[in-house]
Amino acid sequence: MTSEAVKVDKHYDLIILGTGSGNSIPGPEFDDKSIAVIEKGAFGGTCLNVGCIPTKMYVYAADTALETRESSRLGVDSQVNSVDWSSIVDRVFDQRIDLIAKGGEEYRRGDKTPNIDVYDQHARFVSERTLRTGQGSETKTISADQIVLAAGSRPVIPEVIAESGVHFHTNEDIMRLAQQPKSIVIVGGGYIAMEFAHVFEALGTKVSIIARSQLLRHLDTELRESFNELAAKRYDVRMGRNITGVSQGDSEVTVEMDDGSTVSGEVLLVATGRTPNGDQLDLESAGIDAKDGRISVDEYGRSTSAEGIWALGDISSPYMLKHVANAEMRAVRHNLLNPDALKKMPHEHVPAAVFTHPQIAYVGMTEEEAREAGHEVTVKVQKYGDVAYGWAMEDKTGIAKLIADKHTGKLLGAHYMGPQASSLIQQMITVMAFDLDVREVASNQYWIHPALPEVTENALLGLDFS
Repeated sequence: MTSEAVKVDKHYDLIILGTGSGNSIPGPEFDDKSIAVIEKGAFGGTCLNVGCIPTKMYVYAADTALETRESSRLGVDSQVNSVDWSSIVDRVFDQRIDLIAKGGEEYRRGDKTPNIDVYDQHARFVSERTLRTGQGSETKTISADQIVLAAGSRPVIPEVIAESGVHFHTNEDIMRLAQQPKSIVIVGGGYIAMEFAHVFEALGTKVSIIARSQLLRHLDTELRESFNELAAKRYDVRMGRNITGVSQGDSEVTVEMDDGSTVSGEVLLVATGRTPNGDQLDLESAGIDAKDGRISVDEYGRSTSAEGIWALGDISSPYMLKHVANAEMRAVRHNLLNPDALKKMPHEHVPAAVFTHPQIAYVGMTEEEAREAGHEVTVKVQKYGDVAYGWAMEDKTGIAKLIADKHTGKLLGAHYMGPQASSLIQQMITVMAFDLDVREVASNQYWIHPALPEVTENALLGLDFS
């Protein structure tokens, strides 16, 4: 931490760095506080501008196209005649996302929040609770009693690609392509890669995937193996491969792999994970501990090494999920207002969903994790196709897998792969959050017939507690 005197242009009660979840902190309760909001990009952060929300708008279009293509199994003769890519881009960004981002910034700069100043350039720490933003004549040095770091994360780019000089895309710009490519090579096997693979293939683009291991390797084994089998039928999948070279041709990018094979496409998408942005803030100048850019915080969201510093979201949380960032924001907001009654970050029973095809959602432990933790478990895998609504959908691949403790009846994990997985999981999140006995959940309520939640009902009834 630097000890030199720093001239400060303006001091605030609170500085918030980042306008994703962090932008939700200032409300009427903070009207008597002087606040600086720093955002070098578009207001709203990753989720609004380049992440969860626009991608799901693309996914919905892709789902519609795929369902149309596959409707013959239901006796419906329909087909996708064409895809108007520019209209999709316009609907997502021009008509919705960009307007919301612009409106968010205008609100913070407007008369309704006179206690808030907005700084729109990159900021770095220069000393304890002191940041310098902007360059040259626009440089400002500001300080605060409390600083919230909510500056998010950025894509990880493998060195072999970064140094190749070949043009590539990430989730941050792929959705704004001027034209839909005829072919795309996706590097990565995680949730970002799988969602974009679904989007592009469903809309008519040939998709090739290169992954170092299995796709969605973090999933429960049963779901992972089933998903990988389905993906191999839909995409050109190269698993267990490392990239050794990338070259640009006249109209295609060619990727070389360590087995000597190559794959080419008009567009290269790199989806190999994300890394926290802490390493771009000169944290050491303020005595803020971090590891690989991830700020170290305690259970209340406070920096473990620097007084008056808080952090939330991707820059400090290993989950990198918007609903987690929002929950952490609510805890930090409470703690800023109630320093004598701190609230812990809510990190129990964190769910997640992958909006690929088929859709995937999960909460709690995998079967392997539950056994390794010492639980004697009972497990039930329920096929969608064995309930009435599954028959109606002609679903052949959907499954729900529930894992419970054989002695206590407590749910340890729930894993869904199939239509509406992200909605069906919600009831199991409730079961875990309120520590309910699954035997009572199964039998002490009505389950609408014939509806898809019967997949969950049958899975619960199928758990063996004898």
